[in-house]
Amino acid sequence: MVDEIVDNHGPVGELRAAIASGRLQPNQRLVEADLVRDLGVGRAAVRTALARLEQEGLVEHERHRGARVRLVAEHEAVEILEARTALEALTARHAAAQATARDVRDLRSILDTMRRRLDDGDLLTASDENARLHQRLLAIARHDVATRLISALNHQLVRFQYRTIMAPGRSERSFAEHRAIVDAVAAGDPDGAETAMRRHLLAVTQALREQVSR
Repeated sequence: MVDEIVDNHGPVGELRAAIASGRLQPNQRLVEADLVRDLGVGRAAVRTALARLEQEGLVEHERHRGARVRLVAEHEAVEILEARTALEALTARHAAAQATARDVRDLRSILDTMRRRLDDGDLLTASDENARLHQRLLAIARHDVATRLISALNHQLVRFQYRTIMAPGRSERSFAEHRAIVDAVAAGDPDGAETAMRRHLLAVTQALREQVSR
């Protein structure tokens, strides 16, 4: 992920990380004076950062009340996953066309770690490995525009990060889906990688639909 496309530094990066980690909660007010003190920057830098995060869908402004962390509704999370499906299917295709032997070893190493975490019953850490695998595929694909858009979408899904893997049977199905993606990338099969990624994220989307409808 190149810095020119996704700004992970300065007040923008710090605020984005705070939202992603949950240190700043949905609907929490973002008071300029507090942010100036906490970030050690001027008001202009804080306002620029808030405007940037508003564009990314992480912050919203209320008239006469200032900024707050935006709460992503459950139906919107489903739509975000649908959009992410199209983008990540594209990047899986690019990854399959460009992956080196070392890239494939890295992907299989992540899969092995995910397998061990699942065998230990550690679903949360397995989910973290899931995210790491997707990030590695993005790096292999080297598609900067898709990377930027996917990053913005993923930041909005923070509070749903662990929801789907907790569904009964979902963790094993997810692992099989990830293995199919890696196998297609390893085989240099762009069509297969695109199809496998699309199937995986459509399954994630369906699992989230089922979770939020309860």
